[in-house]
Amino acid sequence: MSFYDDPIFFPLSLGVALIAGIIGAFEKPIRPFGCFATLVFMVLLFYKTPIQAASIVFFLVLSTIASFWLLRKSTSKLRFVIALIATLAPLVVFKITETTHLNLLGFIGISYLTFKAVQTVIEIHDGLIKQMSLVDYLYFLLFFPTIISGPIDRSRRFYDDLHTTLSRHDYGLLFCKGLLLFGAGFIYKEVFGTFAHSFATIGPLPNDIVSQAEWLYNIAAQIKDAWAYSFYLFFDFAGYSLMAMGLSYCFGVKTPRNFKAPFAALNIKDFWNRWHITLSFWLRDFVFMRFVRFSLKHKWFNKNRLAISETGYILNMTLMGMWHGLSVSYIAYGVYHGVLLAITELWQRTTFHKKHKNAWWYKFITWGFTINLVVFGFALFSDQIAQVMKGLLKL
Repeated sequence: MSFYDDPIFFPLSLGVALIAGIIGAFEKPIRPFGCFATLVFMVLLFYKTPIQAASIVFFLVLSTIASFWLLRKSTSKLRFVIALIATLAPLVVFKITETTHLNLLGFIGISYLTFKAVQTVIEIHDGLIKQMSLVDYLYFLLFFPTIISGPIDRSRRFYDDLHTTLSRHDYGLLFCKGLLLFGAGFIYKEVFGTFAHSFATIGPLPNDIVSQAEWLYNIAAQIKDAWAYSFYLFFDFAGYSLMAMGLSYCFGVKTPRNFKAPFAALNIKDFWNRWHITLSFWLRDFVFMRFVRFSLKHKWFNKNRLAISETGYILNMTLMGMWHGLSVSYIAYGVYHGVLLAITELWQRTTFHKKHKNAWWYKFITWGFTINLVVFGFALFSDQIAQVMKGLLKL
């Protein structure tokens, strides 16, 4: 069974959500039933793919041993490095072998589980996590509403929700909000996402114009497809995220928001504060900020903060692209956004920007420029840019 796509998933998920709602209404802990429901959904997800099932069991055993071994002596740098490598190893192996179609150690949701497991290892070493139970740790990794496509939650926030029993009134509000979010996500994905996908099949120009100016048709078709794909990607992914949030709320877990009107962004920095928020913030906290601190500590770039941040942006987003996959299009997408963030950082330091940043005309221009850069990036991400180049070569 596939999550958020298979028709049987929806009645099953709403059924377990209703049971969770009854438990919450009686002000009882939902955690035990949540663990049981997650186990059931994991069986439904992997019982037809025994190789993936074996891979996820291997990942869970390896990451669990690494985290709890580090927890026994969290200050040890050697233990930290070993635990970090062990936790990352399955994902690295999968991404490398994915390019050869071997897909070793791969399973649905490996990228999101790895983010959560790595975050746990880092925060144990930082002394932010001093103790945790095995059940809570596994529940955090496998929590079924978010295992496939996020949002990427943080362990300490998740554990706090698990061990907080809400009053009937507070839980009732959370449960109702969860159902509304689930419904909104379904509409996003099935209605708006389907429409955006269908729009890509509609020709942008009448046939009589095509016969007279085929080159114009080719360019218009590629631009239209790029915009259609961008909106399809948003509604599909945002729909997944909203449904995941909604189900989480029903189980008493306030999974964080993943999208916040990304097409209203005024610059690329603003866009990444609105698009796949839990991913961009994870990378900011665990990659970018740590790179900046490490660079300053070791006096890289002569402590030039601008050079450090510029390098950090490119490194950060290149890793983001590689996380999606090791194909040229994914890596190019990451580098592209890293360079855009670096340019944005430079531009925002200029006198012209500081003088006009609050003017309506300036906001309108930067908004239009930003959105077109974003759409081009999605064309790069989808490998559509090759088709665009072919269209231009016909000029």
